[in-house]
Amino acid sequence: MNIMDFNVKKLAADAGTFLSRAVQFTEEKLGQAEKTELDAHLENLLSKAECTKIWTEKIMKQTEVLLQPNPNARIEEFVYEKLDRKAPSRINNPELLGQYMIDAGTEFGPGTAYGNALIKCGETQKRIGTADRELIQTSALNFLTPLRNFIEGDYKTIAKERKLLQNKRLDLDAAKTRLKKAKAAETRNSELRITQSEFDRQAEITRLLLEGISSTHAHHLRCLNDFVEAQMTYYAQCYQYMLDLQKQLGSFPSNYLSNNNQTSVTPVPSVLPNAIGSSAMASTSGLVITSPSNLSDLKECSGSRKARVLYDYDAANSTELSLLADEVITVFSVVGMDSDWLMGERGNQKGKVPITYLELLN
Repeated sequence: MNIMDFNVKKLAADAGTFLSRAVQFTEEKLGQAEKTELDAHLENLLSKAECTKIWTEKIMKQTEVLLQPNPNARIEEFVYEKLDRKAPSRINNPELLGQYMIDAGTEFGPGTAYGNALIKCGETQKRIGTADRELIQTSALNFLTPLRNFIEGDYKTIAKERKLLQNKRLDLDAAKTRLKKAKAAETRNSELRITQSEFDRQAEITRLLLEGISSTHAHHLRCLNDFVEAQMTYYAQCYQYMLDLQKQLGSFPSNYLSNNNQTSVTPVPSVLPNAIGSSAMASTSGLVITSPSNLSDLKECSGSRKARVLYDYDAANSTELSLLADEVITVFSVVGMDSDWLMGERGNQKGKVPITYLELLN
């Protein structure tokens, strides 16, 4: 027998087996043939494996969305991964925002209050961007990669053996059907014993693989703990960066209230945390809020006091006094004046000044 004859016979046998399985499967669906049921333990293992696969895929995909919201960037990373090449480094959103802030602050002037604040905010945003990059790298290595290895490795092996078990089960049931119709029972009994043996062997192989799902869950639990730790580190870093930034900015006025009865707007001071725990996971109940300085002291005394100007201020009209950062002026209260304003005096110049721009001197 030459190789060609052997291949022809093998193809014919494979075609016959495929046809037999197709007929058996169709008759089972139509209720015209009996079906060998798997034992309850094996069915439970198969269900557990399928459930693990479905939820692992969902968690993995949503984690990728969380770490990289840009779908185009995710596609690019996927392509480079399949090509076994390193994706080019790209600037992330916090880093880009930080660079814009630094450039704007530089153009406005680092010596101005707004320009200086923009530069400080930009530097902080870039540090957050670096922390974000570290979170992505750590999470991809310690969390996403193990999940992907399960989907593309272990589960594919399980699915392959499960399909093979299904085929062996169809062969067994087809042999049972033929035995019922056969005249030469002895020959058919021999075929049944062989298909039964092959089915039992494949069921045992599949069962051993499926019992490894419990180990997979334990491994994924360790990976989940690593992911939580990476997130905790990231948010703790961001929290500390923003605390430091807030301290650098001091009591910089950020909110303004409009007054329809006046031609100018009155700046309103922001409040800063006075005592915050060093741990990023500390309870917010430990936060103590105080006002930056007790400017109301001046309203309780009848005389004038010296005050240092914190920020540049341009007078909105002739009743106000323009200010330059770091200069020292004399201030005093006037009966009937809005509580957010004082009367300021510099040499022969006099006018209203916002109290949030001042630091009273002893």
